[in-house]
Amino acid sequence: MRKLNIGLTEEQRQGVIELLNKDLADAYVLLVKTKKFHWDVTGPQFRTLHELWEEQYETLTETIDALAERVRTLGGYPVGTLKGFLDHATLKEEAGNVPTATEMVARLVDDHEQVIRNLREHIDRSSDDFHDEGTADFLTGLMEGHEEIAWMLRSFIEGQSVQSDGSNRLEQTKTPVGV
Repeated sequence: MRKLNIGLTEEQRQGVIELLNKDLADAYVLLVKTKKFHWDVTGPQFRTLHELWEEQYETLTETIDALAERVRTLGGYPVGTLKGFLDHATLKEEAGNVPTATEMVARLVDDHEQVIRNLREHIDRSSDDFHDEGTADFLTGLMEGHEEIAWMLRSFIEGQSVQSDGSNRLEQTKTPVGV
């Protein structure tokens, strides 16, 4: 392979490639979880969640491809095996477990929020430790996508109604005394 001359040292490139492969592994685990929940969801929210998760796993598939291509752009090779994904990922599998629809949503929120925290750290390290602002910018875009997905999922399970002016209003569930 021809030596890359893109303004990063070998150590900087390898450091960023390692971060990207961790993000790739997490994205792949999250894709599998999202796809599995898409298949397994039941109940009154079936259609809504089934369609939402289809959109989300399609987005995750694009993210995975972009991460792998970023690794190749920097002269590395992306993790590409199930064992490799599980070894590099911070997210964990939940084999043999079929939770309720609401619990599925909550677990995906937790996973997206973990990915967001990881991406924040990797953005800082890409820029500060490895001086690769291109990767930091790339990861920032991915983080924003996960933030939007997490918001959509959180909105599904939050229990407050909202006024048209955007203020929260708790629904009163008890009848006042003396009524």
